[in-house]
Amino acid sequence: MRPEILFPAFAPTSSLKGCGPAIAKLLEKLGIARVLDLWWHLPQGVVDRRFMPTVAAAPHESICTIVVRVDQHLPPRTPRLPYRVACSDATGTLLLVWFNGRESHLRQILPEGSTRVVSGKVELFNDQPQMVHPDLVVNEEDLKTIPLVEPVYALTGGLHQRALGKLVTGALDRAPELTEWLDPSWQQKEGWPAWRAALQAAHRPSDPDQANPLTPARRRLAYDELLANQLALTIVRARLKRANGRPLKGDGRLRRKVIDALPYHLTGDQAMALGEIEADMGSDKRMQHLLQGDVGSGKTVVALLAMLVAVEAGAQATLMAPTEILARQHYATLALLGEAAGVRIALLTGREKGKTRAGLLQSLAAGEIDIAVGTHALFQDDVEFRDLALAVIDEQHRFGVHQRLTLAAKGQRDQGGIDLLAMTATPIPRTLALTAFGDLDISSLHEKPPGRTPIDTRTISLERFDEVVAAVRRKLDAGAQAYWVCPLVEESEVADLAAVEERTAALREILGDRVGLVHGRMKGAAKDAAMADFAAGRTSLLVATTVIEVGVDVPNATLMVIEHAERFGLAQLHQLRGRVGRGSGASTCLLLYSNPLGETAKARLKVLRDTDDGFRIAEEDLRLRGAGDLLGTRQSGLPEFRLADIALHADLLQVARDDAKLIYERDPDLQSPRGRALRVLLYLYERDAAIRYLASV
Repeated sequence: MRPEILFPAFAPTSSLKGCGPAIAKLLEKLGIARVLDLWWHLPQGVVDRRFMPTVAAAPHESICTIVVRVDQHLPPRTPRLPYRVACSDATGTLLLVWFNGRESHLRQILPEGSTRVVSGKVELFNDQPQMVHPDLVVNEEDLKTIPLVEPVYALTGGLHQRALGKLVTGALDRAPELTEWLDPSWQQKEGWPAWRAALQAAHRPSDPDQANPLTPARRRLAYDELLANQLALTIVRARLKRANGRPLKGDGRLRRKVIDALPYHLTGDQAMALGEIEADMGSDKRMQHLLQGDVGSGKTVVALLAMLVAVEAGAQATLMAPTEILARQHYATLALLGEAAGVRIALLTGREKGKTRAGLLQSLAAGEIDIAVGTHALFQDDVEFRDLALAVIDEQHRFGVHQRLTLAAKGQRDQGGIDLLAMTATPIPRTLALTAFGDLDISSLHEKPPGRTPIDTRTISLERFDEVVAAVRRKLDAGAQAYWVCPLVEESEVADLAAVEERTAALREILGDRVGLVHGRMKGAAKDAAMADFAAGRTSLLVATTVIEVGVDVPNATLMVIEHAERFGLAQLHQLRGRVGRGSGASTCLLLYSNPLGETAKARLKVLRDTDDGFRIAEEDLRLRGAGDLLGTRQSGLPEFRLADIALHADLLQVARDDAKLIYERDPDLQSPRGRALRVLLYLYERDAAIRYLASV
């Protein structure tokens, strides 16, 4: 049960004074629906109104607060012109300007002959200083009651700073005094205020420096959020680690056949990762392991060999992918290798229906299928295994902890549950691995199997579009194949779809019907047909959205064109680039960008041009963009931090991890005074699912 002291935090924003239905709807666009959402909506900066020059000394393009005499109202001759009020001090004249200003209101707040204090940005227009839409217009005596340093919040259309500021004030008034959950000596060493005081200070900066995420108040709030995350992961991990597993040990007969069938020897990294996974599978504790590897590092082979350990031990295994395209790609790869070992492998996605599906389910339940490859369809209640011992989840970041546990329940309870191997082709910086996968052991693949050719990566301005299309034509005429990835337009599949269809039509006009199209909104059969046409060479150029980001393997494709590359994340660009260079032919990746390029975008594209090391690219992506966008603009599965910035607060993450482990070792039930305070912390940061695990750990 949520502690009563936190009830006000989870009340809807509509319970705050001044928040009617219209404002509540605007707040929802910012992800703000409850009082505590306003607590976590920290200022992005401040407006400093303390500079009070004369009119003549006011620097242009600066925020100034000036005492003036109101000389004359100058109403516009037509409604299209602005309303102006001429003001002055001993040094010069200042025009106050409003577009669509109401004369009655402006005469009321600025009576001619009165003295007023005005604040806003001073600009020069036709050599005349002016202030357009002043932020403040007050009497001199009221100046003492106005905050001269004001927080600036992220807004949405129709919502104003002043209105949001009032709502934040109302929300802060409801923040309770909470029992301290921090270690006292650590808190003292860092010089951190109490939780409520930190929240107030973060929203009420006394100068511009106080809006910095590295101030004591902001660092304390970031640490609280990281501690809640790490404590929750520690509790879940302890439950999984204590849960009895079944030792899985095979005799190696199937693995030997697959290794002999490979066109190359396993890399040192593959052999090491396989050794770590086999050791985990052989223990009597349930395995929770993450295999992360760069594009083309051979994760699928390691996963297959791990699954064969389970099959050799007389059990079943499953591999689950986030998309149907990826599931079918895996099935094609595994079926080919599995054939060499005589392993029975089947595919189960949402597309299998009727008698086909019923037959598959029957074979799974009877143990006639050794390895099932599929999508979310494997989660469904009617999917039963005779003896599931290992689940491999690909592109792990697309699935949450609860989905892992749902799949784990498919194992035989009397056998001690199933082992889990998660995989990701997006190398994850260590700091992020701690936040997203703190409940998993990690193995990494850096080396690439022999035969993978380096990819020549170039950046080209979109102004040279015609030259790029001509280069694509030459490649296709020479018998090669190519991808053309269309840009992310915005957080809207509909807009992305319009862009990809428009580009396909334009390229078909130039290159003819050898241009194929694939995108996420196509029906499964149409998508498969488009991919099959490309894989078989019936189409030579595949225009696509990022649906081809992972798992598509066409060795004859040697050219990747990414339009508006500056709109993608580095990790995502690296994934897309990895679709070429999979055969023996020299491969090229063209990153098309539109001018002018910002400094961050320039830095990102330079990193991609300079290196193909996915681990370095991931670290750079984190440094340049922060954690929020690291795995692309689509759902990343990373915990959403509202107060912590992993790039800026990485040092706090390690401390939080150590603190969480120590807390759990000393007080696993969180029953001590500090433990009870930490329970409130878990509820406050909505990691309360971990509390439900406490009883079962």
